[in-house]
Amino acid sequence: MKEVKCVCGHINPIGTILCESCGRALTEEAKKEKLHDMRYEGSARRSQTYNRTFVDKIWNFFSSVKVGIWLIVITLIASALGTFLPQVMYIPQNADPAVYYGEKYGIGGDIFYILRLHDMYSSWWYLLMIAAIGVSLVICSIDRVFPLYRALKNQKVSRHEGFLKRQRLFKRAAADSQMETDFEQVKANLKKKKYKIREENGNILAEKNRFSRWGPYVNHIGLIIFLIGGMLRFVPGMYVDEFLWIREGETATIPGTHKEYVLENKKFTMELYNKDDENAVYEATLDRVGSVVKSFQSDVVLYKRDLDKTIGEENDLTEITEAEIRVNEPLKFDDYALYQMDYKLNELNTMSFNLINKKSEETVGEVTIDLFDPQNEYDFGDGYKVELVGYYPDFSGFAENGEPVSDSPTPNNPAFLFNMISPDHPDGEMSFTAIKQTAEPLGETDYKMTFKEVTTRNATGLTVRKDLTLWVLILGGSIFMIGVIQGSYWNHRRIWLQKEKDEVLIAGHTNKNWHSLRNEIATIVKGTSIPEPIDQQEKKNNVKERGNKNAEFDTDKQ
Repeated sequence: MKEVKCVCGHINPIGTILCESCGRALTEEAKKEKLHDMRYEGSARRSQTYNRTFVDKIWNFFSSVKVGIWLIVITLIASALGTFLPQVMYIPQNADPAVYYGEKYGIGGDIFYILRLHDMYSSWWYLLMIAAIGVSLVICSIDRVFPLYRALKNQKVSRHEGFLKRQRLFKRAAADSQMETDFEQVKANLKKKKYKIREENGNILAEKNRFSRWGPYVNHIGLIIFLIGGMLRFVPGMYVDEFLWIREGETATIPGTHKEYVLENKKFTMELYNKDDENAVYEATLDRVGSVVKSFQSDVVLYKRDLDKTIGEENDLTEITEAEIRVNEPLKFDDYALYQMDYKLNELNTMSFNLINKKSEETVGEVTIDLFDPQNEYDFGDGYKVELVGYYPDFSGFAENGEPVSDSPTPNNPAFLFNMISPDHPDGEMSFTAIKQTAEPLGETDYKMTFKEVTTRNATGLTVRKDLTLWVLILGGSIFMIGVIQGSYWNHRRIWLQKEKDEVLIAGHTNKNWHSLRNEIATIVKGTSIPEPIDQQEKKNNVKERGNKNAEFDTDKQ
């Protein structure tokens, strides 16, 4: 395959349809056309030229606009399917997804899990779809923008007559003695319309708003950057969106910080609106519902851990700051932010039980269990002790096999399975105990565990955020909008005015808004002998319509 040399002497790349310089048709198909397809100026696109190697076929596949649209449609459908049921991060933390979806949603849940839709947005195939869209955008842009740029850059002022007469707006007329004066008048009018004028051998090429042709490709660049920003969120350390429950007096490692930062909750306070206040603004609401939260905050201390020391080692934490976290007033540090999002008042903290001899009703021992750090064994001495066989923080009932079920690791409704060891029963007796509830799952026992009391404390819910991709998303979105404005509010317009022997030829082209261009040319040539161009597309449609009407008339006569 060799480069194509035009009669004008310009050497065109392989696959060129219209000469980049003079516009002469280089293929038989182009010579037969009534109107030239000027979308890409007849330039040589790689996807329409090469189709031999494997790389060519991959390039041609992704350069197709239809392929890009289908990739977007499939990704949107997949995204929609992923919203039918909760994603895996929203199901109970201790639940097995393989079992949970089937038990909760039936056969639909099983299909949802089998198709891997439960963890879709971080799955390899979803990321592959996003990457494929990005590849399609890149290849589509490269396949079109460089040939188009080259063709517009190489265009000469004087174009071949066949090129001009195959433009949608075209007209020829006989030249008269006033033609030179008329040309000068047209040039002055073009300058008033902000056209950039080039002249060659008395011919004129007027052009403006070429930059609008690059609007779609600027869109592509913005979308590519936006997709890169979205994919960067799956890179460790670039994006964190975690939730932390921390109780009063508790110290916890902040999730998503690689164990580098630790938070201590000194106190949680909540303030209610009081209708007796002078500035009460919710008096009607207070009368109806009783109480309305005015504000809630967490008084915290932020520590930084020395990662060179062992966790728990003395002086491994260094205090960074004390802060008050309120709604919309986060604690910010080292690209992280802690937002006040939720709270729990009077959350269960400890539970106390008594080991009682059922026959004598004597209390053998008392045990207090820390619901967030239960021990495996509690020894009362004299041969009496209790082993904690099972702990169910959020007890919701029994499964079909008789096993107790916990909906979450949060102690909303704690239940325990105890093995009660005594001198009378050295192997122990089993007791299932919850708040004001005691059961004997393996038969009647001589001892029992009875609920005594609970202690509570307040807990605060904080969202941990870190987003190093936000500026990438904003940049991509901004560039995309620039492309939208660039391509929507301007259009590329060209007007050719040429002398051919004793005739004058005028032609016009725009990438959109033909009616406006036609009116603008009419204004420019007004008062001169240069004719207004006609819309050959409308003329063609009118002729076709008249032909159809004549055919219908002949049929009726028959």
